[in-house]
This record gives sequence, structure tokens and C-alpha cells, in this order.
Amino acid sequence: MRILVTGGVRSGKSTHAEALIGDEAATYVAAGPTTDAESDPDWSARIAAHRARRPASWSTVETHDLAQAVREAEQPMLIDCLGTWLTAVIDDAGAWEQDADVVHGLVIARADEVVTAVRGCEHHVVVVTNEVGLGVVPEHRSGRLFRDLLGTVNQRIAAACDEVHLVIAGRVLRL
Repeated sequence: MRILVTGGVRSGKSTHAEALIGDEAATYVAAGPTTDAESDPDWSARIAAHRARRPASWSTVETHDLAQAVREAEQPMLIDCLGTWLTAVIDDAGAWEQDADVVHGLVIARADEVVTAVRGCEHHVVVVTNEVGLGVVPEHRSGRLFRDLLGTVNQRIAAACDEVHLVIAGRVLRL
């Protein structure tokens, strides 16, 4: 089963995604920057908070190579979250020094690798993302680039999933 869980910030989407996996052994993929506590204490605190509330049977992988993480999956996995993954991939693509169309092509190629891996995964995969249509995105180049790319990535991942769940204020709507 492949499920995309989407919603706004603090909507309860990660909590819902964790409940979909349950207490069985699973891998939590922290999809974002791979840093240490010194270079990014906020990211490290976020990972620590998630780790503390999950069952002890879960392991954690921090990476922005989601395609590889999915291909290497040996148990159910929860990928959290495409928004943080996207910021790392945009940065890798040199978004601030290149034309937006070039960045778009590079990011979508990476997203398509993730889609292929998710489609081929033999294990339960739950992917968490922010729904950009529900959030305020600044009207400047980087804000538009992020919004447009995340919207496209969400659509591609949703097409690879069996279900999409929209979470608003902790309530779930299965689409």
C-alpha cells in the first residue's frame, strides 16, 4: 500500500501518517537536509522530537536521496516530508544561480526517481507532504519556485500512490 498524506502546517498529517504504520517495525525517513546538531539545531530538534514519539521498533534514516532510501527499504517506511526534501533538492540544483526552468527540470528528474522507487517498493510506504494550495507562499522568485515545484512533485507522488489522505485540523479526508 502506498499512501500520500497531505495537509497544512500543524494539521496533524505526520501523526496520522505514523498511525497508518502503527507499532510494527518501520523506517522513518527524515527527508531533508543531512546535517549535524551543531550546523542545524532546529532540524536536529525536529528529528529528535519525532524519534521520541515513535515506537522503539522504528529506525530513522536522514537523507535527501529518497529514491535510494525507498529502493533499500526492508520494512514499511514513512517519508516525512516532501517539503523539507524539496528545499534540499532545490539547493543541490543551485536554484539561486540558475534559470528557474533548469532548476525545474533537475528537481522533477529527482522527483521522478522517487516516483519510480515508490511504485516498485514491496513494502508499505507512507509519504507526508505539505499541501501548497492551503498555505501562504511569498510572492517572490524563491516562493513561487518552491510552490510550483512542490505542487508538481505532490501530483507525481500522488499518481504513484494507492490513496491520498488530506488532513485538516487533525481530521482525515480520504481522496
